[in-house]
Amino acid sequence: MTVPTMNTAMVGRDEDLAELRRVFDRAAGGETSAVLIEGEAGIGKTRLLREFHGQFGAHADVHVGRCLDLGAARSAYGPLIGILRSLVARLGDADARAAVGVGVEALRMLIPELGEGVVARESTSPDALRSAVATLIETAAAQAPQVIVIEDLHWADDSTLVMLSYLLRTLQQGRVLLLITCRTDDVRRGDAVSRFIAETTRARVIERLALDRLDRDATRRMVEQLLTGAVSDTALERLMERAEGVPFFIEEVACCAAGPLPDSLRDMLLVRFDQLDDDARHVVRIASGAEGMLSHSLLAELAGLPDERLDDAIRAGAGAGILSIHDDEYTFRHALLREAVHDDLLPGERARLHRAYAEALEARARTLDRCDRSSLAHHWRLAQVPDRALVASVAAMDEAKSRFAFATAARFGELALELWEQVPDAGAVVGLQHVELLRRLGSILRNAGEAERALAVAERALAEVDETTDPGEHARLLRDKGMFLANLGLPGAMELFLAALEIVDRHVDDDRLHATLLNGLAGKYMLASMPGEAIVTATQALEIAMRAEHTREMSVAHNLRGTCRAYLGQLDEAFADFREAARFAPRSNGGAELRFHVNYSDILTLLGRNREAYEVAEAGIVRARELGVERATGTLMVQNMVEPLLTLGDIEAVTDRLAAVPIGRPQVLNDQYVVLSRIRVLAWQGRVDDAERLREEWMPALRRTGELERQAWYRIVENDVALAVARGDWTAALDALVEMTEDSGFVLLHAYRLLLESGWLVGEVRASGEAVDGAVAAIRRYWAQLPASVRSAEWNTMLDALLDPSIDGLRAAVAVAEGDDVPVVMRGVIRLELARTLVSAGERSEAQQLLADAAEIASRIGHVPLQRSIADFGFASGLVAGARADDDLELTAREQQVLDLVAEGLSNRQIGERLFISAKTASVHVSAILRKLGVATRTEAALVAARR
Repeated sequence: MTVPTMNTAMVGRDEDLAELRRVFDRAAGGETSAVLIEGEAGIGKTRLLREFHGQFGAHADVHVGRCLDLGAARSAYGPLIGILRSLVARLGDADARAAVGVGVEALRMLIPELGEGVVARESTSPDALRSAVATLIETAAAQAPQVIVIEDLHWADDSTLVMLSYLLRTLQQGRVLLLITCRTDDVRRGDAVSRFIAETTRARVIERLALDRLDRDATRRMVEQLLTGAVSDTALERLMERAEGVPFFIEEVACCAAGPLPDSLRDMLLVRFDQLDDDARHVVRIASGAEGMLSHSLLAELAGLPDERLDDAIRAGAGAGILSIHDDEYTFRHALLREAVHDDLLPGERARLHRAYAEALEARARTLDRCDRSSLAHHWRLAQVPDRALVASVAAMDEAKSRFAFATAARFGELALELWEQVPDAGAVVGLQHVELLRRLGSILRNAGEAERALAVAERALAEVDETTDPGEHARLLRDKGMFLANLGLPGAMELFLAALEIVDRHVDDDRLHATLLNGLAGKYMLASMPGEAIVTATQALEIAMRAEHTREMSVAHNLRGTCRAYLGQLDEAFADFREAARFAPRSNGGAELRFHVNYSDILTLLGRNREAYEVAEAGIVRARELGVERATGTLMVQNMVEPLLTLGDIEAVTDRLAAVPIGRPQVLNDQYVVLSRIRVLAWQGRVDDAERLREEWMPALRRTGELERQAWYRIVENDVALAVARGDWTAALDALVEMTEDSGFVLLHAYRLLLESGWLVGEVRASGEAVDGAVAAIRRYWAQLPASVRSAEWNTMLDALLDPSIDGLRAAVAVAEGDDVPVVMRGVIRLELARTLVSAGERSEAQQLLADAAEIASRIGHVPLQRSIADFGFASGLVAGARADDDLELTAREQQVLDLVAEGLSNRQIGERLFISAKTASVHVSAILRKLGVATRTEAALVAARR
């Protein structure tokens, strides 16, 4: 007996449907949302989606993509291509092209029909593709709510997972709902899908809806609906025992209700199949070889039946609830049914079936001039024809790479390596040597973000080639290994580039390779804070690139040399280099041009030329937008806009720009720098807990980068200082800065502003009664190591006034601090320090006005730690009545102990010895006591203690 399945009402999912309704309402209101609907096979994920579509399909555009069960040979962007075509159909070709702009060429790699001719891959990039996909979705969402459905995530290819991760981070506002289903029992711990689920859950960009098994009452309702009659308790118990509350199994057990239940799950699933006649079983077996939708024409070709018999067989398969008909395509009603039928084939039958599919697809490809190479690799592999599977796998690797689907391309490359050992004379079969396949795979893995696997492949390739057999290939492999080591933050990259250059010098006449290697080495010198060596090497690269008329490498060489000349204080020469980098970059590609905007704006910020830096970064954003990569490469330019804006005190503009950049991934270098800016902003706003949480999550990755890139190390120190300031722990802040000055490495320009602002730390620690002479000396020594051409007279005036305060010096510093490019926080800090000095001299009237001006500045720029510092001094000095920020705070028991010892006149070291704590911990307690009591010095704290 076959029971109906498609037209019955859904049972036991009211709460789940209500949850989807809630999320849809939120998305329809403009807040992009995503839900992972997860559960075991047969639990009803697709059925829930069908019910959702029936209720809400009229209120939104719904686009569905399905991941296919292709084993290791999964098509690049498998479920996304159909979704993108559906979006384009919704918008219309013309509007879709207009929406994505220059990104249309990238989008054509997935939807070729959006334009004419061959796609110009060299004119676009992976960033442009991702941005175009996001823009297409956002454009459609502006017209109507968009529901994007990805079914069977457990079969997703790696590139689809990468794109989904990007979209979940990027589509933060807009009427978009992503619904993703996943069969949890097919997700293996540690695989790509498992990592995707873990990362998106941890980042809180996706909600999870787990579907439970049906309880006894729901099972009874479902069975009685299927059988159109009551079911006895005995029959229900029997059914519950076998189906265990899984809806699909309940349907299949109900199908067997009239007879004995089969012994195994597979036999139970085959009951419907066994009830078919010979023709229908033949057609269903043929259909089981298809990885997804099967066209009528291909089924007819493979089945080899007369039209009438074929139609009758299809109709029988659909009537039995095995096949589903969608226009002129067919698929199985449930993947479990397909798996059961396919697994029931004998090995020889299975191999012949897949060979038939492969031959048919190849024949059609010759006619249509296109073929899905991943499907061919899948079918030839299951047909057990390794040479044809190898050729198809390499072709699929190249096809996926051409679409920037590097993660998927890597899978096919690794599959090709497995098959290589099974094919005699494999190099002749595929037309490339094994070492070349390894090098190409290594490059693909690096682009896929799999640096560890790329490194292993490079080492394997280096074992097969040396300088005598193929010097050019050997040099490229050494270069590649060096890049992979650098990506992993491991030592040795510089030595490998040097070794590659020696080989090229001796044996390889390739100016382009030579210039590229020299620029790569110069970049390593620059990151290692070896600017002199970097300048010499970049100059050599420039000479060779000019000889080869290779404008990209010419621009890169000028860029690197300009950056390092700025580090050495050779500013005129540096700016001349940057002008040349800009001149050659537009004749190259977007990468070199955007690199100019990033590096030049960064150098201008480090030199304190903040307004000019902002303008250069803003121009870079405009160019990134024109190139269609604003969301990706443009992110680093946003970072370079944020830094000068924050220094100039425009906190509102800073927060607006950072809000448009999604929280990224710790392993992505660009995202690390953006997060460092986020932490600094949170500290500025006094949001210490939020800053600490973000710092804790990212610090392992940041520390690794800091060991490799000295500029990142400076940024980490800057954040350590900012967080200590936000906590009111001035001693810890000053200690972190002094520790920075004790490092023996090259002093980068990144220390320039940080050293200037250190004057505030010195003033606060001095006011608490602690000695600062050692810190002042360390700061002056480090300041002197900066090039004289960088240290402006104005900044010298401000720092000197703070380190050695005098009324005249601080008054001069107040005037200087009004300059256009001065860090705006210094205007408040210097006024605060002058007010302190005036109070000590008995000039309270002027001090009162200065403190009021400082408070207005701190309030205008929203700098909470500075506001608190000003308010605390105002209360302690009596200049501002009721100004104490924390007068309602009580001392802890430990703080009261410390206060008593302060009143005795003990130093922090002596307090630590008395209480068996460190001097630093004692200092933290003293700072907290001063803040809570609203006093500025230890003497004032002792007076308060005496009055208690």
